[in-house]
Amino acid sequence: MRILFVSNDLIGGNVAYLLVTEGHDVKLHIVDKKRRKNFSNIVSKTPCWEEELGWVGKEGLIVFDDVGYGIQQDNLRKAGYRVVGGSELGDKIELDRAFGNKMFMKYGVPTPVLKDFESIEEAIGFIENHKRPWVIKQNNHHYSKVLNYVGKYEDGKDVKSLLENYSKNPKVKNEKISLQERVDGIEIGVGRYFNGRDFIGPIEYNLEYTRFFPGDIGPLTSEMGTIAWYGNDDNNKFYKETLEKLTQFLREAKFYGDFEVDCIVNESGPKVIECTARFGSPIVHLQSEIHTSPWGELLNAVADGKDYYTQYKKGFGIVVLVAVPPFPYAARPQENLLQNVGIYFDDMNEEFMSHIHFEEVSKNKTTNSYYISDNRGYILYVTGIADTVHACRQLVYDRVDKISIPKMMYRNDIGVRFIEDEFEKLKKWGYFDQN
Repeated sequence: MRILFVSNDLIGGNVAYLLVTEGHDVKLHIVDKKRRKNFSNIVSKTPCWEEELGWVGKEGLIVFDDVGYGIQQDNLRKAGYRVVGGSELGDKIELDRAFGNKMFMKYGVPTPVLKDFESIEEAIGFIENHKRPWVIKQNNHHYSKVLNYVGKYEDGKDVKSLLENYSKNPKVKNEKISLQERVDGIEIGVGRYFNGRDFIGPIEYNLEYTRFFPGDIGPLTSEMGTIAWYGNDDNNKFYKETLEKLTQFLREAKFYGDFEVDCIVNESGPKVIECTARFGSPIVHLQSEIHTSPWGELLNAVADGKDYYTQYKKGFGIVVLVAVPPFPYAARPQENLLQNVGIYFDDMNEEFMSHIHFEEVSKNKTTNSYYISDNRGYILYVTGIADTVHACRQLVYDRVDKISIPKMMYRNDIGVRFIEDEFEKLKKWGYFDQN
């Protein structure tokens, strides 16, 4: 099958490669011009996806891995193309936080207080009159998350101080942000694929590790790693109180893809703090580890509005990001010292490499070796799955030990927090499901 894969900045780039390994004829378009050196000699690339519509045809498949293309996706479907991804309304529920909150409330999904601001100055004034712990969130998932911050103090003084600093920085002072009431508890996501009519396949539960350093210390990053597992109980309490309630919205939005809500759970129940109306990273790489069904079959079913039950491995899965500087911050071109540096694997057999998922990687056609092909620092992801979290951690970090990249860094405690605290609490509150 011909597949046209449109990726803004390679959230799902490795899925395009896996589709190639399944035997499909794939063309990858990377929207961000600065990232187009990635996946060279790994996946065939095209500079303009619109010019490939004749090539992919209406029998082929068009896959978008990101938000921001909803109008084009709606128009393509009206023209008879088979499309995986969001829609205009599907984009809005993620990109417009205030609209998202409104939809959550409309469909009976519990959510914390949230307010959008056109300027940082406006947000500062709001805190002065509403003293409580707030979370700073940016209204642009493509922009670095370094502005995000979880407030500590009940009067909001730390959040106000940080925003005052941002307001004096000409590079960020015009960024649109939201303030969300801080809710204490366990942050956990629940996701499932939607085929335009209904959710299909198993339910995914995941816990992200977003702090830079082990022990959940340091600045927030896009994500350092994730632990996840699948369940198939549609009557699960957590699923029914959150994700399932958005079924009607997704039907009206004509959404075809992976949809997830991120929640804070405590003894009082869950509250949805945001949603992901697209492939997520790095969870999409963990899905590749957990699934035994081919990606092509799943994406075909999603695009065609058909029921499909993804076969999967039971157990706990872990994905770990392997990064290099300047991650988690942006770099100026003259500061990039690692682009074109080699990536070395002590084991390159097919089984080992099936657990390695690329992002800022290309291949030297002559030497058959891999190298860093970008300057953001998101190099690759390592995955594994086992019956227990302890066993999975051992498996994944044994694989990480077989990778050598100059100045590489990663968190070595993915899953520890879950073992020591979160698992028992989720079970006690009735929010754990695995089968």
